[in-house]
Order: sequence, then structure tokens, then C-alpha cells
Amino acid sequence: MPGSSQEVAQGDNRDSTAKKEKRFVVDKSGKGDFTMLQQAIDAVRAFDPDFVTTIFVKEGTYYEKIVVPDYVRDLKIVGENREKTIISNNDHALINNMGTFRTYTMQIRGNDITLENITIENNAPMVGQAVALHTEGDRIILKNCRLLGNQDTLYTGGENAHLYFHGCYIEGTTDFIFGPSTAWFENCDIYCKKNSYITAASTPATVEFGYIFNQCRVTAADSVTSVYLGRPWRPYAMTLFKQCELPAVINPLGWHNWDKPENEKTARYEEYNNSGKGSDSTQRVQWMKLLTPGEAQKVTLENVMGRFTENIHRAL
Repeated sequence: MPGSSQEVAQGDNRDSTAKKEKRFVVDKSGKGDFTMLQQAIDAVRAFDPDFVTTIFVKEGTYYEKIVVPDYVRDLKIVGENREKTIISNNDHALINNMGTFRTYTMQIRGNDITLENITIENNAPMVGQAVALHTEGDRIILKNCRLLGNQDTLYTGGENAHLYFHGCYIEGTTDFIFGPSTAWFENCDIYCKKNSYITAASTPATVEFGYIFNQCRVTAADSVTSVYLGRPWRPYAMTLFKQCELPAVINPLGWHNWDKPENEKTARYEEYNNSGKGSDSTQRVQWMKLLTPGEAQKVTLENVMGRFTENIHRAL
């Protein structure tokens, strides 16, 4: 990776129109183009018709509060080392009545954004909501990333947005994957830090798919004894755990109605062919659905993500 920006041939993320690639290097030691990630993002041309941009972030902990604006498209942010390239902040909901949705360490508003080999953390104390990654854009890919936090680690905020997570590690305490987006989690590690709830989807009634966890692994801290797979933040929440490893700490009921019995009529909670002691469905809530093999076969990446699937295949 060069120490200054350069341009190379690159195909467009969404069609066959040839584009060039522009590269920036972020290095806190001063040996790159910028010392802070936000500086590099701010240097990306709005709605650039000629270039896709790659920002390479050298190892180090960058204490920043990042925003990728909605006018930044076709951007890839790549860390040098997943464990050692860290974007960190510590805002939480109780600071000056900040509330949940301003606590993010990184907020992505633009479309066609990819993050790779990088850690995003909110290391606020365990006192309230503290978002690490907040997405609003569409066609966002995270590959081999870590999302670290406690309550509300990952907020998928775009109602009609499509997100794809591959080989990522996501940890948290309560509702630490939440929001209305359609998101596919492939081969991810989900780590539960306390007795609580993994997901809190708010899938709109008009959207078929919410959260799909495929071939993921759920693990938990030694002190954890009871974790629910999800509870509906909004009535039509949709979440599926498919071919996942579920530990014994998964509550036998599996799912919670958020103390609103009416949610049981609308929430779309599903499981299929999971393994591990937590996959036993004999005591699951009656309003959860066990998919048949035929039903599960219809839940494919292509059916869930549509044309975005082409971008995903190119990114892997």
C-alpha cells in the first residue's frame, strides 16, 4: 500500500461502467496522507462520477467520532490489522441526555460502503445505550471486522437498507443488534456479555426479511446463564437463526415478546437446523416458527439481498 494517493483501474460497484480507484492512507504517525480517518473521508469527492475510493488505515487506535456522509459513495475502508486497527469512542446515552442515536462511534449514511479488517468500538462504561456502528446507508458490507460494545452495539438504521456481514465478531449486552434494516450475517461470532437479548429487530411490516444469521456461532461470558435470541423492538420484527451454533445459555423459550402479548401475533421469529445445547426447540415459545427444509431453501442470499448479491460476491 503506497504512502500517498494513487489511481488504478477499477470496476464500478453497481454497473459495468469503468471507474478508476483513488487510494488514501491514514497513519497516525504522520507517514500517510492523513493522521485521522475523518480527514480522509472528508477528502472524498461528493457523488464522485469517476472514482471509487479506498482508505487504508494503518495500525493504531484512532479516538474519533466518524461520519460517512450520504453524499459519499463507492468507498472502501480497510484496516491493516483487524485486532490492531481500532476506531474508538465512548459516548453513551446518559451524557447530557444524548439518547441512543447520537452515541455512535461510526455512522455510515452513504451507499455502497465496505469496511474490512477493522475494529469499531464504543468503550463507554456499562451504564446505558452506547452504539459502536450506526448505519443508515444501503448496500453496506462488513468483512472480517469487530464491533465492540455493551448495550446497542450495532444499530442498523435504514428501513429499506441491505447490509451484509461476513466473518465478523459482534459483542454486547442488551439488544446489541437492533434496527429495521435487512441484514445477513454469514459465519459471524456473536458474543453475549450478560443475561439479556441478542437482537431487537424493528423490521417494517412491508419488508419480508429482517435479520438472517446463517452459520454463525453464539458464545457467552462465563457469568451468563440466560440469553434470548431476540425481542421485537417493533411489532413485525423478523429474525432467523439458520444453521447456527447455539450454546446452553440460550433461554429455552428462545424469544421474548417485550412484555407485549400483542407482539406475538405479528413478530416473525424463525429457526432452522441449529446445533448446540441451546438449539433444543421443545420449550420454545409457541409463536416462534421452525422452518421446514423447503421453507429454509427459499432463504437464500439472492432472495434476501437481490441485486446487492453481485456486490457481495465481488467483495468476498
